[in-house]
Amino acid sequence: MKIILFEPEIPQNTGNIIRTCSVTNTELALVKPYMFSISDRMLKRSGLDYFKDFKIEEIENLETYLQNSKSPFYFFSSKAEKNYTQVKYSEDCFLIFGSETSGLPNYFHEKYSEKFVKVPMKENARCLNLSNTAAIALYEAKRQNNFTF
Repeated sequence: MKIILFEPEIPQNTGNIIRTCSVTNTELALVKPYMFSISDRMLKRSGLDYFKDFKIEEIENLETYLQNSKSPFYFFSSKAEKNYTQVKYSEDCFLIFGSETSGLPNYFHEKYSEKFVKVPMKENARCLNLSNTAAIALYEAKRQNNFTF
């Protein structure tokens, strides 16, 4: 499995996701541009000692990346209609999350609307924290695959 963060903005969120990916043997990719350096002090502080041996893939263009991949993928958005538990996740799937302030571009919503899922929350709430949402989604996908690490 792989978590893909589209243009992440907050290094602490990415650091927390690094920790989650590290302990679950999950790959992580960041779509450029992102608003911090991979060597950022706050990113490393959040990732603690998990950061030193963890490899982060960098993606220049998400659309091209998805077109060149055979892995199934799902976008997570508070604007989606389908609940994240209504999907059957494979061991090679991509879980894609938008940036903290602007989410995912409308282009992806329009082209891949059937691939959008949400983590439910109360009505009129903006959204959950990115690292929390990624952890919830990842653990559901791992649960469905018998926690294969």
